[in-house]
Amino acid sequence: MDHNPQLKDGAPLNSDTGRGRIEDPSAIVNVPWQTRPAPPTEFELSLCEALTGIFGAGVEELSDIVAELNKRNVKSPDGSDWTEDSFQTEMKKLGT
Repeated sequence: MDHNPQLKDGAPLNSDTGRGRIEDPSAIVNVPWQTRPAPPTEFELSLCEALTGIFGAGVEELSDIVAELNKRNVKSPDGSDWTEDSFQTEMKKLGT
């Protein structure tokens, strides 16, 4: 399974637990390695594969990560080359 089908799209944040979009934590089966409501997209899989290779090669500085993504022809969601700003914006989006 590549996502948790028990999560409802658009569910309100549960501020009592601080654990995100789970309506009743005792009624939800959490898949330990995954709590997203849908499978990853082709874009997400491609980006993940590229970043795994980049980090595996010891690249850690933001400017170098962005340069390596562009060198590997991994495009941003809108099809353009990455910038430091676009990479940070996308990481924040994907991390929520």
